[in-house]
Amino acid sequence: MKLSLRFVLPLLLVLAGVAYAVIPLVDQLTLRWFVRDLEHRVGLIVNAVQDPLKDELEAGRETRIVDFFNRITQDERLYAVGYCAVKDGAPLASRWLPPEIRCGQLDRWGDGAAALLPRSEGPLHVAVRPLTSETLPGGTLVLVHDMSFVTRRIEETKRYIFFFFMGLAAVISLITVVVAQLSWRGWMASMRALLHGPTLSLRPRGEAVSQGPRELRPIARDLHRLVSELEAQTHARDAAQINWTPETLRGILRGDLRGEDVIVISNREPYIHQRRGEGIEVQRPASGLVTALEPIMRAVSGTWIAHGSGSADREVVDANDRVAVPPEKPSYQIRRVWLSAEEEAGYYYGFSNEGIWPLCHIAHVRPTFRLSDWTHYVAVNRKFAQAAVAEAKTKDPIVLMQDYHFALLPQMIRELLPDATIIMFWHIPWPNPESFSICPWRDEVITGLLGSSILGFHTQSHCNNFVDTVDRFLEARVDREAFTVSLGGKLTAVRRYPISVAWPPAPEMLQKPVADCRDAIRRLNHLPPAHKIGVGIERLDYTKGIIERFRAIERLLELNPEWIGRFTFVQIAAPSRTGIEEYQHHGAQVRATAQRINERFTQATTGEPAPIAPILLRVEHHEPREVYEYFRAAELCFVSSLHDGMNPVAKEFVASRDDHLGVLLLSQFTGAARELPEALIVNPYDTDQCAGALHLALTMPLQEQRDRMRLMRGLIAEFNVYRWAGRMLLDAAAMRRRGRVLEKTSRDNNGNGADGPG
Repeated sequence: MKLSLRFVLPLLLVLAGVAYAVIPLVDQLTLRWFVRDLEHRVGLIVNAVQDPLKDELEAGRETRIVDFFNRITQDERLYAVGYCAVKDGAPLASRWLPPEIRCGQLDRWGDGAAALLPRSEGPLHVAVRPLTSETLPGGTLVLVHDMSFVTRRIEETKRYIFFFFMGLAAVISLITVVVAQLSWRGWMASMRALLHGPTLSLRPRGEAVSQGPRELRPIARDLHRLVSELEAQTHARDAAQINWTPETLRGILRGDLRGEDVIVISNREPYIHQRRGEGIEVQRPASGLVTALEPIMRAVSGTWIAHGSGSADREVVDANDRVAVPPEKPSYQIRRVWLSAEEEAGYYYGFSNEGIWPLCHIAHVRPTFRLSDWTHYVAVNRKFAQAAVAEAKTKDPIVLMQDYHFALLPQMIRELLPDATIIMFWHIPWPNPESFSICPWRDEVITGLLGSSILGFHTQSHCNNFVDTVDRFLEARVDREAFTVSLGGKLTAVRRYPISVAWPPAPEMLQKPVADCRDAIRRLNHLPPAHKIGVGIERLDYTKGIIERFRAIERLLELNPEWIGRFTFVQIAAPSRTGIEEYQHHGAQVRATAQRINERFTQATTGEPAPIAPILLRVEHHEPREVYEYFRAAELCFVSSLHDGMNPVAKEFVASRDDHLGVLLLSQFTGAARELPEALIVNPYDTDQCAGALHLALTMPLQEQRDRMRLMRGLIAEFNVYRWAGRMLLDAAAMRRRGRVLEKTSRDNNGNGADGPG
C-alpha cells in the first residue's frame, strides 16, 4: 500500500498541475470563440434595425426610437442599444446604456471595432457600427451585449475539466492499488510456497516444525514468524477498509480469535419479560447500551449475562437460568443472575448510581458513598464472575464487560480464568484524578479495571484521564506512548472506541414511509398536519439536560413568538432509577417546568386559550419501532446532555432519516459531538444559544439539511456498531498473537531449543 501511495500521490500532483495549466488556456479560447460569435450577431442586428431606424429618424420620432430600442433589448443577451447622430450630442438609447458610452467618446471603441467593458456581474461586449445614408450622414449605432452567460459557461467548462482530471486520477489510482495488492498477494503466496516446500516445510501456525534438515529448521521457524507478523500487520492496516457487518464479526472471531466462545456481561438485559395480567410481555429497554450490543450478540451467537429484573423473568428461563432471544428468531442466550432486594439496592442504586454515576458526570450532583453499598457491590461483582466461569465453554473465552457496574469484575475473572481475553468498556465519562479521588475505594476500583486485557472509553480525553488517575494513585508502570498500563506483570491496553449504532438499521424500523410517520405522529398527538415537531428521547436522568432543553424552548418562543402554536417539542423520557431520591426530585422538576411553560404559552394576547401546547412530556417506555417513528416524523432532534460518554441516540436519529432531512441539535459535552460536527453543536447551559439553534433548525433550507445529513449518515455507515466491536476484537487478537510469541520464546529460552515444539 505504501508503494502504491508513493506512485499515486505524485500522479495526482502531476494531473493537478496539468489541469492548472490547461484551465487558463481554455478560458482564453472560450472567450475568443464567444466574441467572434457576438461580432457575427452584431452584423445581423445592424442589418435588421437599419431600415426601421432610418424611417423613424427621417420622420423625427425620437421617442419611438427609444421605445424601439427598449423593445429589442428584451433579448436576454442584448443589454443596450444607442444611436449617435453627431459626436457632441446626447445619444438616443435604451434605458440600460452604460454611462461610460457617450457620443463624444466613441473613438475610444474604434470605428467598426469591439471591446469589453468590465462589470462586476460579468463583462459587456461593446460594438460600434456606422449607419450612413444620403439623409443620415455620420450616424453611429452602438450595440452592447451582456456576456455574463459567457462567464457562467467558462466556469462550467472549468468544472468539467477539473472533474475529468480527478476522475482520470481516480481510475489510474484504482488500477495502481489493485496491481500493488495483487503483487503483494503473489509475493505472500510465493513465501508460503517456499516455507511449505520439501526443504523448509512448516506446518500451520501453532504446530511444530515438520522434519527436515536440522540445520535449516531455525531459518524456517524465523521465516514463518516473519510471514505471520507481516500478515498480521497487513490485516491491521486493512481494518479501516473492511465493510463491517455481522458476517465480518464472525470472520474475526473464527479467524483471528479462533472460536466463538463470546460472553457479554452487563447489568441491563436486552429483553425483559414482564407479567401483564394473565400473559407475559417482552420489552426491550430504551438503552443506548442495549442498542449498541444487541446486534453484536445476534452476529456472534454468544451468551449475555445480565441481572434478571423483569417480573416474569424467572418464569421463562430453563434449569440453568437461560432463555433464548430474540423471541421471534432466537440467535443467542441470556443467562440471568438473580439479586436480592438488598443487593440491588446497594450494588445498583447505591454504589453504582448514587456514587460512581454522579462522580463521573459533571452534572453538579453530589456523589454518595456508603460502606454497606460497597459491600454489596463487591458481592454482586463476584456473583457475576462465578456466572461467567460457569458459562465459559473454553479456558480462554472472550469476555466483553460493560460499564461502571462491574469495575471489580475484570480482576475477579482474571483470577478465575487466567487465559481469558477480557475487554472492559466504560460507557460513561472518566473524570480527572482530583475528581476521582473522592471515591473512598478508588484504588480497588482502578485495580479491578486493570484486570482487563483491553480497557475502552468513548473519547481520547477519557483515556487520558484514566491513565492520569492510575499514575497518580497506583504503583504501576504507565507507557503514555503505547497507552498501556502494567500492574503485577499484567498488561492493560487503554484504547478509544467510540460506540455507534447498527448500520443499516433493521428493515422493519424503516418500513413505514416518512410521510406516513409524520401523519401518524401528528394524529397521535392531536397536532395539525403542517405543525413543526421536535423530539427528545432518553431516560429521565439529570445528566440529559432535559430542563435546560425546556428552558431553551421557552426562550425560543420569547424571542420568536411566531412559533407559538406552530411548534411543539415532544419529550419522551423513559422512567429511570425511580428508587433514588435525586431522580425522584429531578422527575418532579421536569414535570413542573413543562407545565409552567405550557401554561405560559397556551394563552394568546387576547386571553383566548390556544389549543396547542409547546411541550408534550411522555414519561413512559417506548418500543424501538415507536422511537424510530418519532425520529422520522420530526423536523429536529435535540440532544442536550450536560455530560455524556457518547450518546447513541444522536446517531440513531441520523440513521433513521433515510429521507436525508431533519436537523440534529447536539450538546458539545457529548462524545458524539466530536464525530458529528455537521450537527448544530450547542452549549446546553447557554439558553440563548440553544434558542437560536432551535430557530435555525426550524428555518434551515431543505438543501442544507440534506447536505448535513448525508455527511453524518456517511460517517455512521462507515463507523457503525460492528466496527466498534470489531476494532476491540482485532486488538484482542493482536494481544493473543503477541502472547503466543512471548510464551514460545520463553519456552525456547528455557531449553527447548530449535527442536522444541513451535
